Amino acid sequence: MYSILLDLIYALALAIGWPWLLWRRRQRGPAGAPWREYFGLVPHRSVAAECIWVHGVSLGEINAARTIVGELRRRRPDAAIVLSATTRTGLDRARSLYPNLLTFRFPLDFSFAIRAALHRLRPSAIVLMELEAWPNLVEVATGRGVPVLIANGRVTGERSMRRFRLPLIRSLARRMFGKIRWVGAQDETYAARFVELGVAAARVQVTGSVKYDGADVTDYVAGQEELAAAMGMDLKRPLWVCGSTGPGEEAHILDAYAGVLRERPETQLAIVPRKPERFDEAAALIVQRGFACLRRSTGKPEVPAGAREPRPVFLGDSMGELRKFYSLASVVFVGRTLAPMGGSDVMEVAGLAKAMIIGPSNENFAEAVALLMAERACRQISSADQLAGAVLELLGDAALRSETGRRAREAILRRRGATERTVERILAFLS
Repeated sequence: MYSILLDLIYALALAIGWPWLLWRRRQRGPAGAPWREYFGLVPHRSVAAECIWVHGVSLGEINAARTIVGELRRRRPDAAIVLSATTRTGLDRARSLYPNLLTFRFPLDFSFAIRAALHRLRPSAIVLMELEAWPNLVEVATGRGVPVLIANGRVTGERSMRRFRLPLIRSLARRMFGKIRWVGAQDETYAARFVELGVAAARVQVTGSVKYDGADVTDYVAGQEELAAAMGMDLKRPLWVCGSTGPGEEAHILDAYAGVLRERPETQLAIVPRKPERFDEAAALIVQRGFACLRRSTGKPEVPAGAREPRPVFLGDSMGELRKFYSLASVVFVGRTLAPMGGSDVMEVAGLAKAMIIGPSNENFAEAVALLMAERACRQISSADQLAGAVLELLGDAALRSETGRRAREAILRRRGATERTVERILAFLS
């Protein structure tokens, strides 16, 4: 009866929202996955004694799962590991990382779609990255005796908890989370929130964040020189890279860049928006502000009308190359932190030992940011007005840049081990 009620709610939501969904699909382009996968008709998994289904909603969660998947494959090479994602970027990343594993689009949470997927996959355990739990998935899977686990768990205070505390959603959430067999939370705060949502306290363990394990500690990223050459970057001049930027931030960045150029005209700027659907918007803004936009995707400059030798700005409008840009950087600004968008992953920058600047909004990465702040391993600004000054300070002091990056790298190295703790618990459920 519970699943039937959920199916009716989902059907009503689809009936009301289908025009918006179609518009959104047109804006984003092809789905990247066959429509049948939306309804649980995923490929049959290979014959194996056991199967672990790992799910991450998008690019960040799939990246975070890398160390878990790698350790599971190392310790249980006989088990089948399958991966799903909800977004196209997440699915593309999963396919890129695991060309030899079964990857598919996570089905809609209709009970019939979940049953179809479970029938084809026959999982021994389902591992959800961070928070991606759905009522019918948990209900149907646990009804079949399949344990549902949450790895690298986190529940953001402002958005997720506020939503889960709504009267109707609260009752649904407590039923769903009450059936979760184990949660590996990133820290004590997240662990307490999972207990509030309904997970039994005995089933919640603080494991730490696997992103510390997944951060590649290196001074070089393969392909970085090729990227620089293709885009016409001068490796002898300082480069300011703004990664994973969100709506409204590019305007602030370009304003700050104009101020930086007045004092350090040799400085180069690269902007890498978080979402592909915003690439054209960012390119148009760069040109509108009087700069030449050099797009990674085309290699051709877009120049303002009537401008003579405009200053170029590099636009990283490709997928999977953010780390190359970061590796080339003298200074990094981590996007989605100026406006209330929750922040972005700082671990990639720390692993590369780059001096980084962040804004005030970091709730989705609060623990990692708090760690870096405590170690004096990043520079936090309170508003966009301070961005140019922070960049100039770091560009003007090579020793400060080097020391800040070194502290960031050492901070994450000291906190590794979450992957091993997580995999131990996953394998215990297979036994």
